[in-house]
Amino acid sequence: MNTINYKNIKIAYSTIGKGKAVVLLHGFLENSTMWEFYINDFTQNHQVITIDLPGHGQTENLSYMHTMEDMADTVHAVLHHLNISEAIFIGHSMGGYVSLAFAELYPEMAKGIVLLNSTSKEDSQERKINRMRAIKAVKQNPDIFIGMSIANLFSENNRETLVHEIDKIKQEAVTTSVQGVISALEGMKVRKDREFILHQATFPILLILGKKDPVLNYDDAVSQIEGTSVELVTLPDGHMSHIENRNVLGDILLDFFEKC
Repeated sequence: MNTINYKNIKIAYSTIGKGKAVVLLHGFLENSTMWEFYINDFTQNHQVITIDLPGHGQTENLSYMHTMEDMADTVHAVLHHLNISEAIFIGHSMGGYVSLAFAELYPEMAKGIVLLNSTSKEDSQERKINRMRAIKAVKQNPDIFIGMSIANLFSENNRETLVHEIDKIKQEAVTTSVQGVISALEGMKVRKDREFILHQATFPILLILGKKDPVLNYDDAVSQIEGTSVELVTLPDGHMSHIENRNVLGDILLDFFEKC
């Protein structure tokens, strides 16, 4: 990983390959290692940039709260450093929130967005309460909180069949600092609704959902694209499509890159 200095912290990123720029943004409790399986295929014809968002992976914490706008600004700082003027963004879960914030802040730089197991909608009141409970839980025992959170992202069937993969993700997740976890939860809790981007965007948008996603209600997520030109792909499993539907997802993303 390379680093740049941004607001007195280090932002970690990698860049591999040449061609159309593709930015891969991880989700909550994840980091850029989540994309390892796809790097070789994606870099055949594209410049692939992975970034550890604030408080995750090798990137340091900015503040007590990392808003989606804060995270989008760190992404912009990396792209500015690399002299990249436009890119396709693939955001998993929280990374999708960041991609939409980026598109609002820097619309001229977005060539396409993939919302992978993500949504443009703000947190419901119930979800905001759950975020507050999560903040309390992580302060009391971060390892237990992280372990339970990761397992609950998979469809019930896959929690047994993908035990090895789940353990590997947990090992990565527990390297996230307690402050990094809290800062992200605080930022997600207050994020704004960006459904308007799905209606107004002049670039292609792809929404990829898991039919059995335990944390993102499928029907509710589908409702956000009614009356838009957003393309929908439904996969049969949970919130972790990059693991639960690993091979088919790679083909879907490569096809999307060609449309942008």
